[in-house]
Amino acid sequence: MPAVPVALLHVAPGPRTWLPGGSFWKFRNDRLAFVTEMSRTYGDIVRVSFGRQKVFLVSKPEWIEDILVVSAKKFAKGIALERARKLLGKGLLTNEGADHLKQRRTIQPLFHRQHVQGFAAAMVRHASRWTAGVEAGKRIDVTSEMSALALAIVGETLFSSNVQAEADEVREALTDVVSGFDLLFVPFAASMENLPIPVFTRMRRARERLDHVIRRVITARRASGVPSHDLVSMLLAARDPENPNAVGMSDEQIRDEALTIFLAGHETTANAMAWTWHLLGSAPEAEKRLHAELDRVLGGRTPTADDVPKLEWARAIIAESMRLFPPAWTMGRRALENHTIGGCTIERGDLVLVSQYVAHRDPRWWDEPDVFRPSRWLIDAGREPGAGNREPARPKYAYFPFGGGSRICIGEAFAWTEAILLLATIGQKCRFVKTSDPAPVPEPRITLRPKGLVMALEMR
Repeated sequence: MPAVPVALLHVAPGPRTWLPGGSFWKFRNDRLAFVTEMSRTYGDIVRVSFGRQKVFLVSKPEWIEDILVVSAKKFAKGIALERARKLLGKGLLTNEGADHLKQRRTIQPLFHRQHVQGFAAAMVRHASRWTAGVEAGKRIDVTSEMSALALAIVGETLFSSNVQAEADEVREALTDVVSGFDLLFVPFAASMENLPIPVFTRMRRARERLDHVIRRVITARRASGVPSHDLVSMLLAARDPENPNAVGMSDEQIRDEALTIFLAGHETTANAMAWTWHLLGSAPEAEKRLHAELDRVLGGRTPTADDVPKLEWARAIIAESMRLFPPAWTMGRRALENHTIGGCTIERGDLVLVSQYVAHRDPRWWDEPDVFRPSRWLIDAGREPGAGNREPARPKYAYFPFGGGSRICIGEAFAWTEAILLLATIGQKCRFVKTSDPAPVPEPRITLRPKGLVMALEMR
């Protein structure tokens, strides 16, 4: 990128406050409202202060692409994920630099198409087991139910073991880990993590419990020497394609990767599915069309990986659900050197936030941005009549639920396959119906969880 003449540089607009902590407490109290208001009020680049820390909110898709792709080497992970290394270790989510690139090369083959298709049977089997065990007319906590289902699936695909036997303990540990992430943005959090503060104590104990489960499986796999098709066994056999004769991963590295996959693969899918059922519960025409597609494509049989490309409406529903409620609602980066965006200088050490939640609801790129309308995806792809209803032309990074650049989610194909198969398998048998309970509240922590999502089940 050519240098910008000094005379053209300017200070990014933003709120000015004399409160201790600057805008941090407003951000903490209502994060979604804060990032949305800042973008709508001040524009595509906004400067705010979190105490002494300068933070830039960037919303223009071209600038988001610059940060995540074009100039990615000038940025590192944000503070929260840097601190998360104490919980997740140096897995793919938290590691940086050359180590991260080596890890990604080594792990990428595990998520190739043939492996993902191999896991599809487990996804459908667990979804079918879930539908067989539900009770018609029963009110359920959808977030909790989808969490348990996603946990069972990631347990089998990662470990080839019945994690359901330890599901309550593992789910509680994961909840404690996720809730603790909420405090990683708090000023001086790093100096408080080792103090006997209840939330940090729960996080440490939660990691110990998760460590115990994962280490037990790794030890068993190494001792058995019997090949298996789960991800832990694949990690044990994985080699860097550029140096295949080198020693493979240590137990510590495998634990870090397994813990990262365990947490990310469970939490994001559970949230995406919970929000999807919520949205369908208020969209009878979209739900009716889903049932028609399932009946036409599947004819009453159990779905398989081969059906995923044929379930176009199901995919559109998932895409639209992740547009409105992206499981990863924001991403942070820390500047490693000075960088200019939109004529504004981001200095070394400054933080940059790009928010999927903001970009996915930007009226410049989305017609009726707050409306759940899956048909927009088929119209734009030319697979459905309605060119007159075509969305405005969109830059690539107006929609990026899986991130972008060298750090794009390595499990994207796995996630799409799982979400579509869960929607198809459960949607064949069940309907999620709205109740008189209050609408769920988005809970923006490290992921965007629906809080208080209670629905009733009906059988088709």
